Amino acid sequence: MLNFQLSDEQRMIRDLARDFAEKEILPLAEECDQSGEFPWLVVRKAQETEMMNLNVPEEYGGPELGVLEECIVNEELAYACSGIQTALMLNSLAAWPILLAGSEEQKQAYLPRLTEKGELAAYALTEPDAGSDVAGIKSRAIRRGDEYVLNGSKAWITNSPVSSFYVVFAKTDPEARHKGISCFLVDREWEGVTVGEPLHKLGQHAAHTGELFFEEVRIPASNRLGEEGEGFMIAMTVFDRSRPAASAAAVGVARRALDEAVKYATERTAFGKPIGHQQGVSFILADMATAVEASRLLVWQAAWLVDNGFSNAKQAAFAKSFAGDAVMQATVDAVQVFGGNGYSREYPVEKLMRDAKIYQIYEGTSQIQRVIIGRELLRGR
Repeated sequence: MLNFQLSDEQRMIRDLARDFAEKEILPLAEECDQSGEFPWLVVRKAQETEMMNLNVPEEYGGPELGVLEECIVNEELAYACSGIQTALMLNSLAAWPILLAGSEEQKQAYLPRLTEKGELAAYALTEPDAGSDVAGIKSRAIRRGDEYVLNGSKAWITNSPVSSFYVVFAKTDPEARHKGISCFLVDREWEGVTVGEPLHKLGQHAAHTGELFFEEVRIPASNRLGEEGEGFMIAMTVFDRSRPAASAAAVGVARRALDEAVKYATERTAFGKPIGHQQGVSFILADMATAVEASRLLVWQAAWLVDNGFSNAKQAAFAKSFAGDAVMQATVDAVQVFGGNGYSREYPVEKLMRDAKIYQIYEGTSQIQRVIIGRELLRGR
């Protein structure tokens, strides 16, 4: 039997996240966007109230929520500011490889650093010449006795400028393409690790994104996650969980755009009545509302499947491609409803539109999601 109702616990989690977003994030959203300052104050409050590290099990100091619950939280936080939400949620992304492939010793060593010591971590996969083509990464880790020597660079790594350690993907067997990628835990203070300054971006200014450079970095073999050559599968398994979560944030931004547009359309008048009662505007609002609801249902389906042990690669791609495109259209439409005012920083929809574009790019572009969908449809035929 289908049930689209949240449980009592899920409603409580949603309400807590909504309250946190309203009280702690929303008041700082514009300031962080304009200044580009990292939201450390919000980060510390989120750590205190368990609004971070959502997927970390209780035995390592986390709340141990499922992907669906993480999606519920992400939507609420991104409604207030997707930049701050991204900064808060990156620890969950970095924790997934450890949870999925880490040994007990690795979990004990690194997960409490997130939950108890309040450190931040980053997921270092993308490179200057390899984004969607994960198998094309060039960073190299060469085995020498009981350690690996890492050389290479990473680009567009969210939270890298503020993180204490990184989950790094590198080639251990370049000839094997995707089967030659391995995954490592790398500490920021190790010799040979250089962290770039935050990059200037179109949107999500509160989430600092930067480059990483590795020169003869010596990694203990005990810091390899999983076996050699398992890095690609670790990354893909992480994406099955992280893509619904990122898509949920897109739903939050789209919902905010809709709410702002509806509010403005009831206040602004033209031709003797509120513009929302003009058919041209009401149709825009109707399409926005439909897209928000459809996006959320796709997100929840993808999250529910992986939480319950089912394959969700196709559904995660559905959610990511649809929600990513929907949030971009919704924020553009919100600016259109506001007219000239929407182009001004005086009104929130300008920021929403800038923040929205990244959802069509990171965690796999909208085009890559369609490649995945097509592959899944044709699998075995």
